[in-house]
Amino acid sequence: MLTLLVVALLIFGPDKLPSVAKDAAQMLRTVRNMAKDARSQITTELGPEFSDFDLDSLNPRSFVQKNLFGDEDDEDGLNRQSQRPASRIKSEQTPYDPDTI
Repeated sequence: MLTLLVVALLIFGPDKLPSVAKDAAQMLRTVRNMAKDARSQITTELGPEFSDFDLDSLNPRSFVQKNLFGDEDDEDGLNRQSQRPASRIKSEQTPYDPDTI
C-alpha cells in the first residue's frame, strides 16, 4: 500500500494527488452503486420463483470451490472417502503376480 502511495505521488505529484484520490473514490462509489443496482434488478426480474437463488453462487471462485473441492455426496449418497478399499493387515503380504517379472 505504501509503495502504491509513493508511485502515485511520483506520477501525479503532490499538487494533483488529492484531486486524483477524490476522483478515484468517487468512481469506486459509482461502480459499487451500479453493481448494487444491477444485483437488485436481477433479483427483481427473476421473480418469486427464484427468491431463494443465491447470486453469490455465480461467482467463479465460489463455484469452483463448491463443485470441485466441496464435500458433496455422490449420486449414491455415499461420501467418496467411504468408498476407499479397506487397508490390508500388516501381517498380510502384498499381492504378487509371477508373470510381471
